[in-house]
Amino acid sequence: MHLPDLKVSCTCVRVPVERSHAVSIDVITEERLDLDDVRAAVAEAPGCKLYDDPDNKIYPMPILTSNQDIVFVGRIRRDLVNENGINVWCCGDQVRKGAATNAVQIAELLLED
Repeated sequence: MHLPDLKVSCTCVRVPVERSHAVSIDVITEERLDLDDVRAAVAEAPGCKLYDDPDNKIYPMPILTSNQDIVFVGRIRRDLVNENGINVWCCGDQVRKGAATNAVQIAELLLED
C-alpha cells in the first residue's frame, strides 16, 4: 500500500479445535495503562489465569482450556494504532465457561446487590 504512516494492529490465528474458543480483544481506555498493572489485575481476577510469557512460548491456547471454567489471558501488549489501546488474547471453554458458568456467575453478582 506504500503508506509508511499506516499503523495496523492485527491478530490472525488458524487452528482446528474440538472445544474452547479464542478471542482477540482490543481495550481502549481514557488514560494509558501500565502493562504490568494490567497483568496484575488479570492475575487477581476471579475466573482468570494470567498465562503471559511469549518469549518462552507461554500464551493461551484453546487446547489448554477445555473442560474447565478458567479463562486464560495472555499476549498482553500495546496496540499499535491507539496509544491508549491494549491487545489481549483469551482462551476458554465455550460450553463450560462461555455458557453455563457465566450465567451462574452473573446471577450470583446480581443477587449480591
